[in-house]
Amino acid sequence: MDPAEFREWGKKMVDFVADMWEGIPDRTPLPDVKPGYIQALVPPQAPNYPEKWQAVFDDLEKVVLSGVTWWHHPNFYAYFPTALSHHAIVADILSGGISAIGFTWKSCPSMTELELAVLDWLVSALGLPDHFRNSHPGPGCGIIQSTASDATLIAFFAARAKAVEEIKNSPTMLQSIQTEVGQKFKDLLGKSPFSGKKGAEQEGQHSSEIYLHPFHDPAVFDRLVAYCSDQAHSSVEKAAMLAGVRLRKLRSERDERYGNFSVTAATLEAAIKEDRAHGLHPFIFLLTMGTTNTCAIDPIRELATICNREKIWAHVDAAYAGGFLLCPEFRGMGDGLELVDSFNYNAHKTMMVNFDCSPLWLKDGKSAVKYFNVDPVYLKHEHQANTADYRHLQVALGRRFRSLKIWFVMRTFGIEKIQQYLRDGCAHAEVFSRLIAASLTFDLVVPRNLGLVCFRIKNASNEVNEELCNAINEDRRIHIVPSKVGEVYFLRLALCSQLTTEKHVRFAFDVISEVAQRTLDKMSLIGS
Repeated sequence: MDPAEFREWGKKMVDFVADMWEGIPDRTPLPDVKPGYIQALVPPQAPNYPEKWQAVFDDLEKVVLSGVTWWHHPNFYAYFPTALSHHAIVADILSGGISAIGFTWKSCPSMTELELAVLDWLVSALGLPDHFRNSHPGPGCGIIQSTASDATLIAFFAARAKAVEEIKNSPTMLQSIQTEVGQKFKDLLGKSPFSGKKGAEQEGQHSSEIYLHPFHDPAVFDRLVAYCSDQAHSSVEKAAMLAGVRLRKLRSERDERYGNFSVTAATLEAAIKEDRAHGLHPFIFLLTMGTTNTCAIDPIRELATICNREKIWAHVDAAYAGGFLLCPEFRGMGDGLELVDSFNYNAHKTMMVNFDCSPLWLKDGKSAVKYFNVDPVYLKHEHQANTADYRHLQVALGRRFRSLKIWFVMRTFGIEKIQQYLRDGCAHAEVFSRLIAASLTFDLVVPRNLGLVCFRIKNASNEVNEELCNAINEDRRIHIVPSKVGEVYFLRLALCSQLTTEKHVRFAFDVISEVAQRTLDKMSLIGS
C-alpha cells in the first residue's frame, strides 16, 4: 500500500467508523450469534496471494460487526463503561501512525514528555495531592498503565519489594521469617548444579549463575499477606496469585455514609493484630473507590491512617469512580488520598478516552523504580540520570503513545464538557433508581451511587432473579449483568454510553418490568 492508497482506504475506514457510530442505535446491544459462528465466514487458511481491499471491507459487517457486543449502544448497561469519543479515535490514529515504543525517554522523547505533562493536568483536574505531580520536587510520579489490573499488579510488586527490603534490613524480622519452606527453597538453590562454578564443573555442565533479585526474594514471600475488601475486583486476587503471596479478604459491612458495603477500621485493625500474632507480615491493603458489585467506597482516610501507622502500603483502586473526582461535588469520595501510597483510575471508563488508558500515581516513584530496574546496556542512554524511563514502572518493556488521547480529549472537550457528561450519566441513573424505588415489583439493593443502580425483584429468590437476568439478555433489547453480595443475587444497571438519554433509561425500565412479569408468571406456573 503506497501513500496514495493509504489516503484512499484510510478515509474510507474513517467514513466506515463514522457510519457505524451513527447506526449503533439501530442495532441491538447484544449480537445474535453463537460460539464458533465465525468458522463459516473465515477460511481455515490465510490466502497465498493479496486480496483487494474492497473485498476486506465487504466482509466487515458479516465477520466483525455482526459479532460485536455494542458497549456504546444507548441500551448497553452491563459491567462499567468503556469510554470513547471521536477525538480519542483521532489520537489513536496518530499513535498508530507514529508507531513508536517509548520504553525510555530516548526511544521517543515526546511520548515520555507529553505523558509527564498530561498526568500533571489530571492531578490538578481531579484534585489529587500535589506530591503525585511529575513536576513536584519530591519522589512522586505518574504513569499511564494499560488497565487498572496492571496498576494493581505494579502496586503489589512495589509493596512486596518494599516489605522484602524492610525485612532483610532487620535481622530480627529476617530471622523470624525463616520458615521451613523458605529454608528448603534456599537449600535447593545451594544444591543446584548451576548455583556456582564448582558445581557446574563437577557435573560437566556450562557454568551459569542463578540470579536472585534482592528485592524479590521468594524465601521471604511465605510470610507476606495482602488485604482487600471482599468486594474488591477480581484483579486483586490475580495480583496476589501472580505475586506469590497470601491474600486476606476482609469482611465488608454496611456503612452509614453510602448505605453500601465497605471495610471498617475495626476490621482492618483486628486482621493486622491476628496475622502478626501468627507470624505473618501484612504489607499492602487494596482499598476500592467504586466496587464493581455495588459501587461501594472504602473510607480512605481512616483505613490509610492505619496503614501509615503500621507501615502497610495503601493502594486505591478507583478504576470506575476515580474519574468522577473531576467534579467537585464528588471529591468527598477521595478524602484521605494524601495518605495513600498509590492511586489508579481508568480514564478509559469515564473521561471520553477510549481503551486503554489507566493512569497510576505513586507517592514514592523513586523507590519503586529501584524495585523494577533491569538495566541492560542496550537500554542505557546519556540522559537517563535526569529523565523518566517509564519501563521501570510497568510489567512490559514496550508501551504505546497513550497520552495523546488524554491530550486531544482534554483540549478539544475542555474540563467542563467532560464534567457535564459525568453529571448527565448520574442524572440518568437517578431517574432509573427512582423508577425502581417507586415500583411495586422491585427493590433497590443499595442506594444509587454515581452511574450504577443495583436492584432485584421484591421478596423473590435468587433463582427467580437469575431467571430474570437471563431472560432480559435473551430478549436482547437491553444488556445488563448480575452480581452477588454475600448470598444476595441482584441485577446491575450501569450508565455506560454517551448516547444514553433519559428516554433510554425509561425504556430500559419498561423492558425490565415487562420481562419481569413474564418471568414471574413462568416461575409461578413451574411452582404450581
